[in-house]
Amino acid sequence: MARILVTYTTRKGTTREIAEAIGKELRAAGHEAEVFGMPTVSTLAGYDGIVIGGPMYMGRMIADFGKFVRRQGEGLAKLPVAGFIVGLTPVKKDPESMAYMEKALHKALDPLKPVSEAMFAGRLDPSGLSWFQKWITKNVKSPEGDFRDWAAIAAWARGLPGKMGI
Repeated sequence: MARILVTYTTRKGTTREIAEAIGKELRAAGHEAEVFGMPTVSTLAGYDGIVIGGPMYMGRMIADFGKFVRRQGEGLAKLPVAGFIVGLTPVKKDPESMAYMEKALHKALDPLKPVSEAMFAGRLDPSGLSWFQKWITKNVKSPEGDFRDWAAIAAWARGLPGKMGI
């Protein structure tokens, strides 16, 4: 049984819910999985693997993601790491936008070499947005709704221990 940290950054809670689902799958597979927001993680001591996730908003990763990787870089370099990114790009399935999203995840994880990466569709609830965010999402024609594919998230999570070698 491995001890795995699933850590995330979020603005509206969508990424937290995905991280919790990943943790649930890892626990169901017999591992000890802890799920914490990035700001609460002070050490990586005692973990056998790390899963890091964050959302993309308005074409950018949340800065907390990169800050966490830099702050914990030495510890992360010693462990198998998997990363995921959440956004609306996978809903549209535009190849250029998907490549941009993948590049953003790679950049945020740099210099780490993750054992696995995933892009998950998120959720857009306009009722929780500022007037400016509503204006932007309307102008870029962002789809509204919950697009998370819980089966795909669970399948990716189940495969992580094997990819991490734990």
